Amino acid sequence: MPISGIHLILLILVFIVISCVFFPQIENFFIFYPDKELEFHPADWHLTFEDVYFEAEDKTRLHGWFFPQKGNAPVILFCHGNAGNICHRLENVKLLLDQKFQVFIFDYRGYGQSKGRPSEKGIYRDGLAAYDFLVNRKHIPQDRIVLFGRSLGAAVSIEIALKRKVRSLIIESAFTSTKGMARTMPLFMPFSFFLPPHYNNLEKITGINVPKLIIHGEEDEIVPFSMGQKLYHAARSPKSFYPLKNAGHNDTYVLGGKNYFDTLAVFVRDSKI
Repeated sequence: MPISGIHLILLILVFIVISCVFFPQIENFFIFYPDKELEFHPADWHLTFEDVYFEAEDKTRLHGWFFPQKGNAPVILFCHGNAGNICHRLENVKLLLDQKFQVFIFDYRGYGQSKGRPSEKGIYRDGLAAYDFLVNRKHIPQDRIVLFGRSLGAAVSIEIALKRKVRSLIIESAFTSTKGMARTMPLFMPFSFFLPPHYNNLEKITGINVPKLIIHGEEDEIVPFSMGQKLYHAARSPKSFYPLKNAGHNDTYVLGGKNYFDTLAVFVRDSKI
């Protein structure tokens, strides 16, 4: 029996309602790709570090590595992307340490040695707990903490910047929101209008007053370059936009080379609350 027009419309509406109701679970499936195994270790890179454990507000036990430097160097609070774990960022960490910054990188719940399961609210709690660890246990002054969030980590960094005092904020390869990303994905594009704007970086960034550096690869194959531009235009001054020619989503610091790290170093050292 052929499906009538009204039945087709009802089926579409039911599909949209079901998709929206279960969207958080679907969203988590597409967003989080945690790896529990630490395949690499700071010692493999001959790096001086501290192995640290701390708790989020909901008592979830989290794990991270703190890389100290002599003196009063700014601390980069590194919020990584959605795949792997902290061990996959060690090359990047070393290059930041070469700029004489201190670095604290941590795993969200469900990643590496951190307990629990990831969710939007959960990883925000984890980011805030990482910040509080620096202030309360490492006694790092607020005006020496620089947030650095890459991809999904940009959402975490932005959340921290809204709720804690920091020196400045760097976001790289960041999306506007998951609703915005849905518009770029064939599976979700037809009903993206009905989806909630979770991880709403575009709205949140308007409330951040500290200096901001927004970095985006012009050839980003995952998060459109236009999203980086939108975030920059929405942000309040002081702000800077650093487009990386020929760079994709995950190779910004590789293709950017010396100029990339020089740009970060100047921004970190010159930015103030």
